[in-house]
Amino acid sequence: MMQLTPEAIRRSVRELPALPAVVLELIQSLGDSEVSAEQLAAKISQDQAIAAKTLRLANSSFYGLPRQVTSIAEATTILGLRTLRSVATAAGLAGGFASSRCEGFDFDAFWRHSIGTALTAHAIAQRTRQDVDAAFTLGLLHDIGRLVLISAYPDEYAQAIAYRAEQDCLMHVAEKHWFGVDHADVGGVVAEHWRFAPAVVAAISCHHRPAADSTKGLTDLVHVADNIAHGLDLSHQQDDMVPLLALDAWSRMALTDAQCMEVFDAVSQQHDVVCHALLP
Repeated sequence: MMQLTPEAIRRSVRELPALPAVVLELIQSLGDSEVSAEQLAAKISQDQAIAAKTLRLANSSFYGLPRQVTSIAEATTILGLRTLRSVATAAGLAGGFASSRCEGFDFDAFWRHSIGTALTAHAIAQRTRQDVDAAFTLGLLHDIGRLVLISAYPDEYAQAIAYRAEQDCLMHVAEKHWFGVDHADVGGVVAEHWRFAPAVVAAISCHHRPAADSTKGLTDLVHVADNIAHGLDLSHQQDDMVPLLALDAWSRMALTDAQCMEVFDAVSQQHDVVCHALLP
């Protein structure tokens, strides 16, 4: 067992292979109304892998475009900057971390859950009049701390996975036991290190424990989306467990039964399509 400090986490992040610069810039530009669509489109186009996945997702049935788009510039015009930003971010993140030698960690299951949470957050945001593109991006990012842990400490994380199986507990409980912090704590430090907006940092670091006295926002949305994605078994892991749901956060979202069914149906229809577009 080890006790990770914020400085140790930041040091681990600095030692990781860097995410593509365009991905960091896309995430850092969330909420920036003055960002240049032309500049971002040009940068996305320069990364062939991200550009190819971006176009594949843009042309999928998830967006239902009337015709096929063949360039990032064209996708920007049709989808709009905000949506293109979330699509390209998804494409870059899905390919930004190479498979680790961490025993017991299933990368495919990880990304299936992350994409499922992104889709769920997107669907909830549509029905609660929140920022759908920020919701999608945050759903994709919410477990980023887990990737940092398995990349920087693969042997220790394998022991945490084994502990989880032995104790039949939630993964973030096993992480807390082995590292003194969990992936949400690590994700918050990572988000600060990458200079993400405070609301993004809060949504990542508190997605398992939204404050009881907060107002409805991105943290509540990601918390609820994460729980629903686990409940829908989108990772296809036999031992997947649904985290505890904060009833205060659920109440603040104020989703009706009909809206919940709409979210379930939308995510179920979209998940395989988006996974096919983003994953190898």
